[in-house]
Amino acid sequence: MITGTGTEIGKTVTTSAVAALAVDAGRSVAVLKPAQTGVRPGEPGDVDQVAALAGAVTGRELARYPDPLAPETASRRSGLPPVRPAMAAAAAAELAERHDLVLVEGAGGLLVRFDDRGGTLADVAWALGAPVLMVATAGLGTLNATALTAEALRHRGITCAGVVVGSWPEEPDLASRCNLVDLPVAAGVPLLGVLPAGMGKLPPADFLAAARRWLAPELGGEFDAEDFAARFSV
Repeated sequence: MITGTGTEIGKTVTTSAVAALAVDAGRSVAVLKPAQTGVRPGEPGDVDQVAALAGAVTGRELARYPDPLAPETASRRSGLPPVRPAMAAAAAAELAERHDLVLVEGAGGLLVRFDDRGGTLADVAWALGAPVLMVATAGLGTLNATALTAEALRHRGITCAGVVVGSWPEEPDLASRCNLVDLPVAAGVPLLGVLPAGMGKLPPADFLAAARRWLAPELGGEFDAEDFAARFSV
C-alpha cells in the first residue's frame, strides 16, 4: 500500500519507482488504483503513468470519477457507484495470486473517504494485512502530517514500512534539510528514499537509474539516508 500525507506530493512517482526496480529485478508487478479521480474516460490516469515509467506492469482501476475531489465526494457528484474497501482488498488479493508484488496506490491521504460508510485506504490495508509506505512532502509543515498518518496506522495495527520524500527540491530550504533527520523521527520508521522533483518526467531508462539511486535497499535501490542527510546537516 502506498499512501501520502496529502495530495499531489509524489505518490504516483514513488509507486512507479518501486515498480520499476521490482520489474528490473525480474518480478511480476501489478498496480491497483482503487479510485482514480480528476480524470475523464479515455484520459491517462495514475496507472498509465506507472506503466509508462516502470514498464511491464499489470494496471487496474476499480473506478474513475471526473471531478478532482476525494473519492466519496467525486462518486456522489458523478452519480457513479463508490469503491468499497472490501472491493479494493478483493481486487488486490486476486492480483496477488498472479503477481510477485502488488502495489495499491491510494487517493490523497490515508483517511480520505472512499464511500458514504467512511471506508478508507487504511481499511484496505488492514483487511489485507499489508504494510504501508508513506510518501511525505519535504518542507515546512510535513512533520505534523507525517506524525498524524503514522499514529493513525499504529492505532489500527497497520505496519508502516517507511517514509519517502516524494519531491525533493533542487534548492532545499532550511526546513527541508532539517526534515531529513526529523521525518523518520516523526514517522517512527526509516527514511527509505528521497525522490528529486521532476523525476517523473524522465524517460524510462533514466527513471530506472534514478529510482535505484534514490530509493533504499529495502525497496530495491541503493539510497543511503544517513549519508544523504549528512550532506545537508545544519
